Amino acid sequence: MTISVRKVAAAAALGAALTTSLAGCGGGSGSPDAGREARMGTPPASAPASPAASAPGAAAASQSPLPGAPPAGAPGKAPTLAPGPNGLTPVFERAKQHADKTVALTFDADMTSDQGPRAAGGERFDNPELISTLRTLKVPSTIFMTGRWAEEYPDQAKSIGTDPNFEIANHSYSHHAFKSPCYGLPALDGAAARADVDRAFAAFRQAGAVNTVPYFRFPGGCYDDPALRALSTARVTAVQWDVVSGDAFAKDPDAVAEQVLAGVKPGSVVVMHCTRSAAPVTEEAIRKIVPELRKRGFRFVKVSELIGT
Repeated sequence: MTISVRKVAAAAALGAALTTSLAGCGGGSGSPDAGREARMGTPPASAPASPAASAPGAAAASQSPLPGAPPAGAPGKAPTLAPGPNGLTPVFERAKQHADKTVALTFDADMTSDQGPRAAGGERFDNPELISTLRTLKVPSTIFMTGRWAEEYPDQAKSIGTDPNFEIANHSYSHHAFKSPCYGLPALDGAAARADVDRAFAAFRQAGAVNTVPYFRFPGGCYDDPALRALSTARVTAVQWDVVSGDAFAKDPDAVAEQVLAGVKPGSVVVMHCTRSAAPVTEEAIRKIVPELRKRGFRFVKVSELIGT
């Protein structure tokens, strides 16, 4: 695919215009006002030492499974970052040390706890065509799923969560904000936020998904120190991104594809969506993105591979 300067500029403008809408689905800029000291972006072996990371047993603690994790494909088997200073939940955005041309495509499967009536009325919060295309193209991917989505589409959650091509990460149960304000999302306090994460993992287990990983994506990408502190006992790594696809509510798959292609660097994490009603052109964009990145020498990996290398 040849990308003109004019088209890249147009795609960038589209991304800027969509940032607020996209953020409400969990794909905003992800730049918090606080919590920056917990932003590590590298595996424990390469991360700058912190008091928590250098404490005896810290690395082992970062590998500990979540309470109640399923015995097969348990979250604790995937690599995580060591806790940040003062035990804050660590945050991963991009494997900046990567010399390898690897990229992780991530897809947020969004659904709030009160959208059941809309689903019953025919609105589609799933995107089976996208999952089928990822399988056909053999693209390893990480799906950041809400618990409510898993409850609405248990057969799909199980299918995704038992396919070695995919791993399921936590995008909360309710898609409520963990920091306020956050694009108008209702906010949860510390105790409710922690319980919301557990409830999502329980929904994955109930659906029969076993390929779950101890990663969490904040709804709207909004977080601060209190949010990172609230999740510290969950032993998860928060995963943000460095490439915004602009697929939320987009109507032009070419613009989405060009925005991704213009932004990807070795070690990048791309945020996209697996929600047909809110991101209707994602599947078509993927069919343009994947062959072009492969042509450029990129290899697709799950987030767990980026964190684990």
